[in-house]
Amino acid sequence: MRKILLTGVVTILAAVGTAIAVPAAEAATVQPNVPYVLVNRNSGKALDVYNLATTDGAAINQYARNDGAWQQWRFLDSGGGWYRLQSVHSGKVLDLPSSTDGIQLVQNADRNDARQQFRLADSAGGYARLINRSSGKAVEVWEHSTADGAKVSQYQDLDGANQQWQLISLAASAGSFTNPIKRNGPDPWLQYHNGFYYLATTTWNSTITMRRSATLAGLATAPDQVIFNLAGRANGCCNMWAPEFHLINGPNGNRWYFYYTAGQNVSDYNPTQRLHVLESAGTDPMGPYTFKADLGSDWSLDASVLKVGSSLYLMATYGGDGAGQSNFIQRLSNPWTLTGSRVRLSSPTLSWERQTGAVNEGPEPLYHNGKVMVVYSASACWGPDYKLGLLTLTGTDPMKSTR
Repeated sequence: MRKILLTGVVTILAAVGTAIAVPAAEAATVQPNVPYVLVNRNSGKALDVYNLATTDGAAINQYARNDGAWQQWRFLDSGGGWYRLQSVHSGKVLDLPSSTDGIQLVQNADRNDARQQFRLADSAGGYARLINRSSGKAVEVWEHSTADGAKVSQYQDLDGANQQWQLISLAASAGSFTNPIKRNGPDPWLQYHNGFYYLATTTWNSTITMRRSATLAGLATAPDQVIFNLAGRANGCCNMWAPEFHLINGPNGNRWYFYYTAGQNVSDYNPTQRLHVLESAGTDPMGPYTFKADLGSDWSLDASVLKVGSSLYLMATYGGDGAGQSNFIQRLSNPWTLTGSRVRLSSPTLSWERQTGAVNEGPEPLYHNGKVMVVYSASACWGPDYKLGLLTLTGTDPMKSTR
């Protein structure tokens, strides 16, 4: 964190128009529009858009630092030493709904008013406090909590450790990376077909979008085109995640089958997320598409299709069975119909799969030199130890898992 020393005085105008001289601040300087992670001095945890929400009014809490987009904040200059803090994840800014002590800090659309403006005040050891312009109070972790999910609120400025934040710039971080093809496009799926690249990513809303370009570089500026709207669906209207689309010669001939996860429009959306599949009318990846089927009735994500011989299998990630988030496989009688029971493909049983969180997810097929393999992700995606594992089919039946 860079700091500058200012000498002299800063002249400000009081409400009655009188010029008042006050000592210059030695607050940490920030670079506008550069992403920062804000770590609380008392808890060591980061300012976080809780549950990865993108909605107005969503809660801002603290969580173990993972440098995800939901923990990255840009300082937008409002002039006169005041800033709005914009979430890289949602595009919304921090907002204090009232001047009440303990009021929950939330995110809202940028109005650039006093409730959304903050100044930096110095604390010892290179930490800074965020003082709200409307209330004059400091942003703090309520009641000095050190727990994940503890609320972030405001209280009179006491310069306590729970009101002090370390501002960590990610601009020059060796570990930072911006996707050159699509910014803010989680869970990308890319296909090359008939001279064009097609890209779909998580949208976090009720639309499914796709980009098309003759070159990979061209995808960066290609428009997102809505290929299907989920609005109005009973369980699957919202929070579209982890899309994949596969050209499969099924009962209706060669068609694109678009697999995705979506759920209900609720604040804690995770429990409602389910797998679904669309079918194209022809062989254009852009569609048009019609809704084809729901794939299961419990929490799931990261669907993909494995082909072994003439057989099709759905691979996906499920949780809640006591073994941690795990990958399973199940037969498909056609691209939209599950048959038989699903079988565990992998669970986070090894130490390197249990860093920050016990997770196996994102199974993907890999075919090379006659071998059938499955690449999957392990450990928590919100931690620094996210990594890949590889499974190799040693027989002819992928349902006979030994992992």
